[in-house]
Amino acid sequence: MRQLLSSALLSSLLTSAHLHAADLPPLPLISPIFGDHMVVQRGKPVRFWGWARPSDTIQITLASHSTTAVTAADGRWQAQVEPPASGGPYTVNIAGAGTNVVLQDVLVGDVWLCGGQSNMELGLGRAQNGEQEILHANHPEIRFFKVRQRVAYAPVPVPLGNWQVCSPQTAGENGGVSAVAYYFARKLQGELQVPIGLIQDCWGGSPAESWMGRESLAATGDFTTQLAEMDRLHAHGVPEYGSFLMHWLDEFDCGQSNQWQSVSFNDAGWKPVPIPGGFAGLGVPETPAVCWFRREVTLPDPLPSGQATLRLGVVEKMDTAYFNGQWVGASSWVENPRVYPIAAGTLKPGNNVLAVRVLKTQASGGFLSKPTDLQLVLGDQTVIPLAGEWKGALSVDARPPHPLPLAYENYPTMPLVLFHGMIQPVAPFSIRGAIWYQGEANFLRAHQYRTLLPLLIGDWRAAFQQGDFPFYIVGLPAFMAHASQPREDAWAELREAQSLTARTVKNAALVITSDIGDANDIHPKDKLPVGERLAWCALANEYGRDVVFSGPVFDSVTHQASAMQVHFIHAHGGLVAKGGQVQGFALAGQDRRWHWADAHIEGDAVVVSALAVPEPVAVRYAWQANPQATLFNGAGFPAAPFRTDDWPGVTEKAK
Repeated sequence: MRQLLSSALLSSLLTSAHLHAADLPPLPLISPIFGDHMVVQRGKPVRFWGWARPSDTIQITLASHSTTAVTAADGRWQAQVEPPASGGPYTVNIAGAGTNVVLQDVLVGDVWLCGGQSNMELGLGRAQNGEQEILHANHPEIRFFKVRQRVAYAPVPVPLGNWQVCSPQTAGENGGVSAVAYYFARKLQGELQVPIGLIQDCWGGSPAESWMGRESLAATGDFTTQLAEMDRLHAHGVPEYGSFLMHWLDEFDCGQSNQWQSVSFNDAGWKPVPIPGGFAGLGVPETPAVCWFRREVTLPDPLPSGQATLRLGVVEKMDTAYFNGQWVGASSWVENPRVYPIAAGTLKPGNNVLAVRVLKTQASGGFLSKPTDLQLVLGDQTVIPLAGEWKGALSVDARPPHPLPLAYENYPTMPLVLFHGMIQPVAPFSIRGAIWYQGEANFLRAHQYRTLLPLLIGDWRAAFQQGDFPFYIVGLPAFMAHASQPREDAWAELREAQSLTARTVKNAALVITSDIGDANDIHPKDKLPVGERLAWCALANEYGRDVVFSGPVFDSVTHQASAMQVHFIHAHGGLVAKGGQVQGFALAGQDRRWHWADAHIEGDAVVVSALAVPEPVAVRYAWQANPQATLFNGAGFPAAPFRTDDWPGVTEKAK
């Protein structure tokens, strides 16, 4: 599979990844999740909390409603205040411990927690028609709090971020508000005419286990080794990277500890080696290793203006690049060609030093692209070739019995770390519910996701202490090339895990997006239908509106002589074949070999048959990452992918 996470996004992930104890503010009288311009939840007690001296009395007043709290022995206080009527603006006063805090422009409405990975994080400006959408994003009754990204190896009390009023300025700055969350809020606010608050709590590339609690992860039995290693690292007071690989490099890479990337480092004793290649000359042609490579690059005077980029092609397994001792970029997404933007002031006229560290795990690893793909592109598009003779040195000979990292991602993927760093600090803020767009990082372990996602929902509900609040899941979009023949598919199995969770977990629901996507981009730009489908889901299931929120969903199957009749629920307005022909169905017989099938609509059912399968026993629909699936209902919602068999899939044993 091609992982198409942009190098620029990877760079931003790495530069924002690490906040340590020294960066944290002292514990404040009231948590920063409460602030000017916030939205507090209507219809249920509003929870406030903060910190003061033990036994201090704190008074909280929201509009005309007041209460008091006494600070516990651990220094934390918490209180509940009944909210006034929806709308506002109101003022909140928090008084005690010799301090008085006043929060202005507070609205009462509905607050939704917006979690997941990069497709939830993707800002409005990067979405389809983003620039135009931002120009019109003047919605003073939509407010959002972007939880600053932070990993933590133990629970942290204080979130980082602030509430903002949705405007053309705030909707696009600092990465922008989540496009999915924005479209969701805009539709809800327009339909309900109440303020909507969004708590944006997401991180690109993050797996589900990073957002879960210890007890749930331990109960699966799949993360024992990872949790034990995290405990060991935490006990040693190491930096909180959230990445096993980064700790492994800290421990074993002598090139890192000896500053081999530095301009002043003397590499006179290093071996001349060819790039691409280089590992054979350093004695590790086919074995795992960490090697460093350096070369001088002569640049013109004056340097051309504009953005310069370093291009290294595809690298296995991880590379870290430096120019003149300054970090330029790093990636462990093997299939993603490296394109690193170089910050202004990094390059200079004359001699420059380029250093690249490469962790190789495969016999054929290292630089995998053709020599002409390795280049420095200056601001005026002048291309400086980089293939040829470099100097190299072996830092880590990682052949057995040398230990290897538990995982190879160089961004936060450890279990627990985002639950500790980004969920627990904002809980138990009073909310209406949660929307969740994640799964791409877990698709190769899709069968395991059947267990993880329900446990994650349970962890969030326990943390927020508000019962079984609504939890709405976005199904994976279309991605990768369309498969010409039916086959097993991990992406489809992840969608199935999402569907099973929606059916079995109380107050959960699934939004289908298999008709939306981009074969070449894991981040499809058309986020409007995603956000609006989530809103329709909420309007129907949480707000009791009589609206259509789902496409056709498999209900049952009737076996006919040489065909199968598939029955659906949610066939609102009747079943419809988009484009005039029903596509996406496959049949299999006792031999479990799949064949494309003919299908036609009969009322609220589809009759499926195939000459190659005279005695069908199982039927599947849209069972691949990028299906040609044309079944919709009359309301315009796509049918959910499904299968009637329970045969083992390709991720059955993946952990």
